[in-house]
Amino acid sequence: MFDLSESIDKAMAKFAAIDDRINASTFGRVFRLDGSGHPKTVRGASFFREIRAGLTTFATMAYIIAVNAAVLADSGGTCECPKGSDLGCPNDPDYTQCLTGLKRDLITATAALAGLASIAFGFLTNLPVALGPGMGLNAYFTYQVVGWHGTGRVPYRIALTAIFVEGFIFVFLALTGMRQWLVRMIPATIKTACGVGIGLFLTEIGLSYSAGIGAITGGFSTPLAIGGCPPEFLDAKGECSSHIMTNPAMWIGVFVGGIFVAFLMAFKVKSAIVIGIGIVSIMSWPRNTAFTYFPYTVAGEERFQFFKQVVAFHPIKTVLNVQEWDLQGTSGAQFALALITFLYVDVIDCTATLYSMAKFCGVVKNDGDFPRSTIAYCTDAIMISIGSLFGCSPVTAFIESGAGIAEGGRTGLTAISTGICFLICLFFAPILASVPPWATGSTLVLVGCLMIRQVININWQYIGDAVPSFVTLAFMPFSYSVAYGLIAGMMVYVVLNTVIWLVVKSTGGRVVPSNYNEKEVYDWGLGGGLPGWMKFLKGKMIPSRFQSSERKSAVELVDNDSAMNAARESSSRGNPAEDKDIHVLHDPTFLHNPTHLHSPAQHTSGRRGALPSLD
Repeated sequence: MFDLSESIDKAMAKFAAIDDRINASTFGRVFRLDGSGHPKTVRGASFFREIRAGLTTFATMAYIIAVNAAVLADSGGTCECPKGSDLGCPNDPDYTQCLTGLKRDLITATAALAGLASIAFGFLTNLPVALGPGMGLNAYFTYQVVGWHGTGRVPYRIALTAIFVEGFIFVFLALTGMRQWLVRMIPATIKTACGVGIGLFLTEIGLSYSAGIGAITGGFSTPLAIGGCPPEFLDAKGECSSHIMTNPAMWIGVFVGGIFVAFLMAFKVKSAIVIGIGIVSIMSWPRNTAFTYFPYTVAGEERFQFFKQVVAFHPIKTVLNVQEWDLQGTSGAQFALALITFLYVDVIDCTATLYSMAKFCGVVKNDGDFPRSTIAYCTDAIMISIGSLFGCSPVTAFIESGAGIAEGGRTGLTAISTGICFLICLFFAPILASVPPWATGSTLVLVGCLMIRQVININWQYIGDAVPSFVTLAFMPFSYSVAYGLIAGMMVYVVLNTVIWLVVKSTGGRVVPSNYNEKEVYDWGLGGGLPGWMKFLKGKMIPSRFQSSERKSAVELVDNDSAMNAARESSSRGNPAEDKDIHVLHDPTFLHNPTHLHSPAQHTSGRRGALPSLD
């Protein structure tokens, strides 16, 4: 009699044997898989787990193929509006036809760029982070720089030239250590808040219509409004005119793609996220249902005709290598404007996102750096320049990589698997690009849940750390930008703490804010993490006796809560004695004002416990 369970056990044993054999091979050693014998083996990393994680990341990123192309096509690209036409050529048939071809070109460009960038990044850095044209950055490129149908201040071709040059500037910053220093410059509490803010950002994306289950929508009288209505009941303002929370597709996404996946994750079922996305996608493909991805509408019919092709390839015709290098006259001013605009947004967005993903997968060291960081930042930068050759907005690390990390991805094999899927999309885009947004929306919410857990590591005890951290994590989803959230948080941090410092200094330490002794140490990035050339200049400009005396004259107070949180986080990874993030306060005012050192009795009455003895 056939024994199904025995057959399954045998099949699983064969898979495990193949997995172990690959892990122990030279291939496994290259990616430091568990069992490879590499001195820096990544614990728990196995071949099939990395492939599964890569598929998960791809499933949550697949929406960019269509969405990125649609957003960038709104810029007008290389399409030219005839003279004398209305602004943006809204009713010109030739211009509309050109936009259709432009969108198809950008679909191919997006898939090719995401595939090449992810494969290169995974191989060179061995990090499970996928790259692609940034979704916030593409909107910034289209609507704030180039403008809708080219009505902005900078033409499309010149904007691409600025992006190309920007990539090489980023390479220079990475090689000189400036991008790494930028990360160290950011206070630890704000860096933690960035991860939390990205988690909330992912949650917002997962709840939206364009890339999620459609539970919320942009409001007119309020910033956000409850959604959940079928798309045909969205009015011109994007709000639900009626039938709120009645969309069957949304509820399938909630129960099958969300609650069911969470149930599987509770029992540690492998590929839980992939299973949920696959089930919802297959359920959404038949046309005669209320939750079909191919309704009998113009957009639905277009998707269905594309889906029926199964195998299709569209070559890039209009956006490949179209930069404008004649920068004389007004073109030079437009180029400078675009370059400066992209620089300050991209360097923060790309750097902060990449750092947060590295931290989420647990490879960030105590000094705030992570392995192969220079290669990682250089690869990211080079891909920005290559992306401009494909006619795309800046490339960045994708926060959806968190889904693959949550599925167990720990090495570059995850990113390579994701990249291969994108390259396959060049030929099987009709199938792989037909994953509906409600199939992945709840997945993004679950990843947001995983990322927000680090909120307990923010220093909530001191107002000078708590308020900037809160502004950072709140502004990211509300501004729909990682860069703007970090800029807002840093601005508040600098202004607030500078004013507090002036008051403390001007009063000789007699007036100090509440819990001032619990603030996190911050040295403006001028500590041991400086690039080598900056350390050299510092040594030449500042005599060594002043540097050493400042170090000796500081009183160190251990932040107990931060130490406990770090210990708890470390123990959850199985390394209770490693990587404890202990914040130390260096405050010279305590030396000149001994009265600020309260007695042990006063400290034991508070929440933080007694003042620790210093060895």
